[in-house]
Amino acid sequence: MSGSGQYREPDTEDRDGECQIRWRLSQLKETAADLWEYRYVGAARRFFRRGYFWATHSRRQPMIEKARMLTTHLANILTSLCHRSTNATAEGLNSKIQWIRYTARGFRNRENFKTAIYFHCGGLNLYPH
Repeated sequence: MSGSGQYREPDTEDRDGECQIRWRLSQLKETAADLWEYRYVGAARRFFRRGYFWATHSRRQPMIEKARMLTTHLANILTSLCHRSTNATAEGLNSKIQWIRYTARGFRNRENFKTAIYFHCGGLNLYPH
């Protein structure tokens, strides 16, 4: 090496400690993703409590903050596990309506706009038989 000519071997303890912390954080992340596999609220709540304990005792401030944030939204998370429904259909329909409005560059009145929406989103089969 150039410079002072002294080469310092990296601390294996520091490297191993950092590696262990990264492994633990990746395990926490993977475990948190498993929450979405649960179907029953009680089992999901128990699973969350174990993960919350693990995260809050990880001594990593970002992980502790995320665990506390999830605790504030736990009721909504458990509800979504029960119903398994999202607003993806509504968002897709809204996206299509916005595309209709954009490509038309404006409509003369609301009736024409509604007609265009029905035409593009109505699922009509317009082919002759």
